[in-house]
Amino acid sequence: MKTYKTYLQQMKVEKRRILFFQLFILFFLFILWEICAAKEWIDPLIFSQPSSILQLMIEKIKDSSLLIHVSITLLETIASFVIGTGLGIVFSFLLWWFPTSAKISDPYLVVLNAMPKVALGPILIVIFGPNYLSIIMMGALLSIIITTIVVYRSFLDVDPNYVTVMKTFGATKWQMFYHCILKASRMTIVSSLKVNIGLSWVGVIVGEFLVAKVGLGYMIIYGFQVFHFTLVWLSIICIVILASVMYQIVQYCENWLSS
Repeated sequence: MKTYKTYLQQMKVEKRRILFFQLFILFFLFILWEICAAKEWIDPLIFSQPSSILQLMIEKIKDSSLLIHVSITLLETIASFVIGTGLGIVFSFLLWWFPTSAKISDPYLVVLNAMPKVALGPILIVIFGPNYLSIIMMGALLSIIITTIVVYRSFLDVDPNYVTVMKTFGATKWQMFYHCILKASRMTIVSSLKVNIGLSWVGVIVGEFLVAKVGLGYMIIYGFQVFHFTLVWLSIICIVILASVMYQIVQYCENWLSS
């Protein structure tokens, strides 16, 4: 018991040490950025500086405009993340359930995965209109195919002996999928969620570049147009923070499932 408690204590100390160095590196980079911009070792017009970004953030928070932009982009990203991941898992299930369909669709999945799906943005705008739906579908499109391929492959990689044992006991196909295939692949599904976070953000921001009149993507485009690069960096930092929070939530779910 003492050994186990000692181990847990050591793990806590190690986590704190890692967190300390992570925060130290982050603060060091921001301080270095501030100094380089102040000394004009880098162009402050293009790269701005943390103090200017913080001042602009405070101004945008006071007039509530930042909250509006952040909330809209975040909702679009969450929606595209849920739709893309959900449909990808459903398609993976259908491919596993109908093996012949999987063999037929395999080359098409490879081609769709290799195709730059961002190029379909104008087509999505024509189909869904220049609105939130086209932005959400852009984000979902980037994650559907990769989720389908990764999760379906994980279904196939499950030890066939598990399935054989369940067949021996007279399990139905659905029971085999739920109790064997799905549970054995849950960590792969959670890992695909991590990838989909980044893909959803990319799709949504690109969609906002094309059609949005509000949102963090719009802030970036507007900042470039008026040469207000501090606004651009503020938008980028907001995206990084929100994406990191979403990643940590998925990481927590992964730790919970693996415990």
